[in-house]
Amino acid sequence: MVTRPVPSDPEEVNRAELADFLRRSRARLAPPDVGLSAGPRRRTPGLRREEVAQLAGMSTDYYTRLEQRRGSHPSRQMLTALARALRLDDAERDHLFHLAGEEPPRPGRSSGHVRPGLLLILDRLHDLPASVISDWGEMLAQNTMSVALTGDHTGRNVIRDWFTNPATRPMFPPENHEAHARAHVASLRKVAAARPDDPGPAALVAELRAGSREFEELWQSHDVVVRRPSPKRFLHPVVGALDLDCEVLLSDGHDQQLVVHSARPGTEAYERLELLRVVGLQDLTPSTYES
Repeated sequence: MVTRPVPSDPEEVNRAELADFLRRSRARLAPPDVGLSAGPRRRTPGLRREEVAQLAGMSTDYYTRLEQRRGSHPSRQMLTALARALRLDDAERDHLFHLAGEEPPRPGRSSGHVRPGLLLILDRLHDLPASVISDWGEMLAQNTMSVALTGDHTGRNVIRDWFTNPATRPMFPPENHEAHARAHVASLRKVAAARPDDPGPAALVAELRAGSREFEELWQSHDVVVRRPSPKRFLHPVVGALDLDCEVLLSDGHDQQLVVHSARPGTEAYERLELLRVVGLQDLTPSTYES
């Protein structure tokens, strides 16, 4: 893809090149590439604008304005969401940031950019709950079954929610709460020690030590490795208790993980997981899963 020089002013958006890059990136993807149904026959190849907007969690109007060279300066968070929606690799993501007048994420720091390989697998898991989570708890992507199981947490931090949002705990049995809390703290401690210059994990540690007595007490215990209950039990408000196996696939840098939950055929949990797939995202209950 041929592009003109990127403006040197870090606040200036190269609107023409940004619009062209977005259009070309959208055109090369088919709905099945991103876990969407192809639907009726299409007049033009690629994703529709509304599909990209849906995947990126933004309004169709805002995305359309970006492609029409009249959008406002996109935030870093918005650029990260677009890179994820368009399945950009690291070099393409950096190019997107440059066109928007932003510095790309630095190596060794959290970026929120999901590895294309993990997204490729996630897009093909239609019948199992699967999600991509950073090593310090950022929920980066979920498939439909994951949302049906636990609620939509994309863009949130599951460790922060555990210690600050009481609505997250009823999805697990009370007897497992301490183990989950200890595992969250231990994993965050490990990341904070490994990447002391990464502002994301460091800020989360400072926030939780100041705002949660439970977190502070567990932080003082200096645990680094704590095992969660296996299999993991979920208490779903519609289908009931599910004892699910958990498999984790790590990215090359081990800073992101694809988490997949499953149940063995013939078990009660398997039948309930099938029911959950049928029920899907129907809003049948109040809100244990509301944040």
